[in-house]
Amino acid sequence: MPVHQDIIGRILVLRVDNPPVNALSKIERRGLIEGIARGASDDVDAIVLTGAGASFIAGADIREFGKPPEPPHLPEVVETIEASAKPVIAAIAGQALGGGLEVALACHYRLAEAGARFGLPETTLGIVPGAGGTQRLPRLIDPMLAADMVATGKSLDAASALRTGLIDWIADQPIDVAALGHARSLAGQPLDERRLSERNVEPSPDAIEDLALLKAETVKKSRGAIAPGVAIDLVAKALQSPYDVGVAEERARFLELRSGSQAAALRHIFFAEREAAKGPAEAPRSIERVGVIGAGTMGAGIAMSVADAGIPVVLVEQTEAALGAGLDRIARAYGEAVARNRLSNDVADERRNSITGATGYDLLANADLIIEAAFETMDVKDAIFKSLDAIARSDAILATNTSYLDIDAIAAVTSRPSQVLGLHYFSPANVMKLLEIVRGRETDPTVLATALAFARRTGKVPVVAGVCHGFIGNRMLRAYNREAGLLLLEGATPSQIDTALTDFGMAMGPFAVADLSGIDIGHKGRQAMEPGAYEPAAFRVHDGLVSCGFLGRKTAVGFYRYASGKVDGENADVADIVAAARKEFAVSPRSIDPEEIVERCIFAAAAEGLQIVKEGIAARPGDVDVVYVNGYGFPRHRGGPIFYLRETGEAGLAAIRRYAAGPFGRWWPDVGHPGAIEPPGIGKSTDKDAA
Repeated sequence: MPVHQDIIGRILVLRVDNPPVNALSKIERRGLIEGIARGASDDVDAIVLTGAGASFIAGADIREFGKPPEPPHLPEVVETIEASAKPVIAAIAGQALGGGLEVALACHYRLAEAGARFGLPETTLGIVPGAGGTQRLPRLIDPMLAADMVATGKSLDAASALRTGLIDWIADQPIDVAALGHARSLAGQPLDERRLSERNVEPSPDAIEDLALLKAETVKKSRGAIAPGVAIDLVAKALQSPYDVGVAEERARFLELRSGSQAAALRHIFFAEREAAKGPAEAPRSIERVGVIGAGTMGAGIAMSVADAGIPVVLVEQTEAALGAGLDRIARAYGEAVARNRLSNDVADERRNSITGATGYDLLANADLIIEAAFETMDVKDAIFKSLDAIARSDAILATNTSYLDIDAIAAVTSRPSQVLGLHYFSPANVMKLLEIVRGRETDPTVLATALAFARRTGKVPVVAGVCHGFIGNRMLRAYNREAGLLLLEGATPSQIDTALTDFGMAMGPFAVADLSGIDIGHKGRQAMEPGAYEPAAFRVHDGLVSCGFLGRKTAVGFYRYASGKVDGENADVADIVAAARKEFAVSPRSIDPEEIVERCIFAAAAEGLQIVKEGIAARPGDVDVVYVNGYGFPRHRGGPIFYLRETGEAGLAAIRRYAAGPFGRWWPDVGHPGAIEPPGIGKSTDKDAA
């Protein structure tokens, strides 16, 4: 029975039981209404509402996403709970998220375990709370904190929840025992002031203005996502209107957003990430000791990401000086985290001390996994892997962090190619979520399963890729940058191209990114490629800048000029380099609008992604979207390049065919018909009154 009813000494205990996280499907919603009705009987003095297992209620049941709604809906459930004539105490273990927190807010009292967490993450799915969350929460806690919670989806721990007034107590004994004790003491107490919908809000004189400023800041950070701004508007509504007015507005905006394109895109990427993280059926091995070769920016970041997961790390460099620089880099990063109140001193010290430095390979002899993060040349990789093969345990997994080199060629220099794979981290590795796991031709399924489990344990979003130059992400990026470079020759300026793409929602434009990473990095990569593997015209301006010593931010001049680390206008020399490239490739400049810039760049990435799927480098279109959203700054609320192309339908495919017929069209793959780009999973919702 999904909601169990037990009478314990005149206390009715309602226990939601829908593992693993007690999500609220229609069965649980119905069970809660029936349970509250049972609590009205004379043999019940109070009601305890709790969850089975390790969680309270973690929101909506994802199995109902995209399906026609069935009553009772969550607003009816929470109104029924709050209207109970008997005290209802929420006994919260684990998570009270989304609809789970809305249920807790409808209860008259809230008790929690010390490890509980509370949040309203609906905006991460393109919607807002739809069962009173935006109206009850600011009637209980500081409205600015409430607005921040609903806009960002951030959660609070139990100590913070108690301090802010979100909960009434933290249990100092088993929560079921504590809940029964509180329920007995509260029996017969008046409930009017405990019903949050009946509380009057008396905002400070500056509250509405403060919320307006928060909204402006949030909208700027949201890169076009709608839901965060709407969430703040609804909190402001709670401060200015009666509950009934505010909750009606909340429900209307919830339904409007849920049927919109952004919610569909965010549902798509949510499910795509879950699907991408699935691996072979083989049981993964345990990874308890990790080695990292290279203490530069990437290697240090990888070591931190592993240490952050509680796994001891040996960090290896060639010299004491290089090792010291790497360890100093790590110490500074943890120090900054403490200064920003992201970590306590004790936790930072524990993580830093779990990283051991070495200038030889001896300490790697017992490692379960060794990750190489050295220079991107085959000679360097080959030498390292030969040495590791000689010293590492026979069952140790050897991984390379290469961003484009041939994993099979690297594996071939070892006696254990089945134990070799790629772990392509993104910089900074301790921050960026994406991890491309590159399976070689001989990579054992158990090794792949282990890498996926390791990625999840270290907080990464994993995607499995096959072997090709650039794997999934960098191969798509090359197509994206190709069109940006060609647009430069055809008449657009770097700032016009960057602005069009950031207005679309990209985190940065391609030329700002090139300046940040170093224009010479791509130049060196192209030099290592086979002739004919890329379009020279698209990168002639990049090459010209390198020839002039304009490498980007590190030289204070690239596509842009920099002063004190900030952009100080375009580099005027770019125009001369562009003019020479136009003459070389017989390109005549023309006026280019922002729409073409977005289409050319985004559709190029999408078309290349579809080709990657066709070749079996990626397993499914959703994997491609996960890579570009989590590693390349693509706006999450647009779902990924392939999802975005799919949403444009035949118009998008026609545009691709048009560009493929242009002067440089040979680089555009044949993407077929609309059905070819239909990703699996959840499409748009047509729900009008769902839970």
